[in-house]
Amino acid sequence: MNLKKLNIENKKVRDFIPQALTVLALLSVIIYFATNAQINMGNRGISFGFGFLNQEASFDITFSMIEYDGSYSYGRAFLVGLLNTILVSVIGIFFATIIGVFVGVSRLSDNYLIAKVAEWYVEIFRNIPLILQIFFWYFAALRALPLPENGISFNDISFLTIKGWYVPKFLWTNFNIFLLSVIAAFIAIYFISSYSTKQREQFGKQLPATTISLATLIILPLITFLFLGVSLNFEYPVLKQLSSTVYTYEGGVSIIPELIALALALSMYTATFIAENVRAGILGVGKGQKEAAASIGLNKNQILKLVVMPQALRIIIPPTTNQYLNLTKNSSLAAAIAYPDLVLVFAGTALMQTGRAIEIISITMLTYLTLSILISMFMNWYNKKMAIKEK
Repeated sequence: MNLKKLNIENKKVRDFIPQALTVLALLSVIIYFATNAQINMGNRGISFGFGFLNQEASFDITFSMIEYDGSYSYGRAFLVGLLNTILVSVIGIFFATIIGVFVGVSRLSDNYLIAKVAEWYVEIFRNIPLILQIFFWYFAALRALPLPENGISFNDISFLTIKGWYVPKFLWTNFNIFLLSVIAAFIAIYFISSYSTKQREQFGKQLPATTISLATLIILPLITFLFLGVSLNFEYPVLKQLSSTVYTYEGGVSIIPELIALALALSMYTATFIAENVRAGILGVGKGQKEAAASIGLNKNQILKLVVMPQALRIIIPPTTNQYLNLTKNSSLAAAIAYPDLVLVFAGTALMQTGRAIEIISITMLTYLTLSILISMFMNWYNKKMAIKEK
C-alpha cells in the first residue's frame, strides 16, 4: 500500500517538474527582455509608464459610438477605437454566420443551379485576398454611388450615397424598461427551449418551441409599449444644401462607407470558411441517421433540424470558433481604408503623437488577446452545451 502511494507521489513529481521548468524558462525569457528593454530605454532617456493615457489627445475621430472630440484623453480615444473594433467584429460575425450557414446548406442542395452558385461563391471569395476585397468594396463599389443630392432613396426614409448610408435615428422613451423586457424574453426562451428538449428526450413529445419563443419575444416587449409608457419615434435624415454645389443630410444616423466596406468584406470572406465547416459537419452525419429519420415519417426540413444539425454542430463549432477569431483579428485591416478602429486610432495616431511605442503596442496586443480569449470562452461554453450527451 505504501509502495503504491509512493509510486503515485513520484508520478506527480515527475509530471510537475517539466511544467515547473517550462514556466521558469518562460519567466526567465520575459524578465531578460523586459530588463534589456528598460536598460536601453534608460540609456536613451525614454521613460516608461501609462500616464499619457490621461493626456489630451488633440485629434478628432471621424466615427465614434460615444461622445468624443480632440479635447478628450488618449484613454478615451482608446475606448473609441475599441468600440469601433467590437462593432465591426460583431456585425461581421453575425452576417458571416448567416451567409455561411445558408451557403453551406445550399452546397448540398439537390438543385444543380443552387449547389453550383454556392460552390462558385465559396471558390471566388475564399481565394481572393481579404485586403483586395476590402479595396474592391471601398474604392470600386461604394465610390460608384451617387452624391448626396442624387442619393438612392429607400421610401424617402433612408438614403445611400457616396458619403455613407443615412438611416433613421431611434428616439426612445423609457428605453430601459423595453431593454429589460427583451432580456426577460430571452431568459424565458431559454427555459422554453430547455423544457421542450427535455420533453422530446424523455417522452418523445415535439412541442412548438419555435412558435412559443417567437410569441414570447413579441408579446413581452409589446406589453411595455401598451402599458408601461415605452414609446419609439424616429428622426429621419433630411437633405440640406450647404452651398451651390455642396449637399449633405442632417438628422438620422450616418453609417460611414468605411464601416460598410469593411463589414461586407469581412462577412463575405469569412462566410466561405464557415460554409465549408457547415458542409463538412452535415456530411459527417451518417447516411443511416437520415434514412432512419425518414423511415419514421420526418420530412427533409425536420431531418435537417432535428437529426442532422444537432449532430453536425459538434463538427461545425470548433473550426467556426477559429473563423470568429480570425475575423476579429482581420478587422485590424481597417487601417487600410481609414476606418477608425483600435489599430488606426490607438496604435497609429496616438502612437505617432506620443512616441510610446512599447506601452501602446503592448496595450493593443493585450486587447486583441483579451477579445480572442472571451470569444473562445463563449464558444467553448456553447460547444459544451450543444454536445450530445450519452445516457
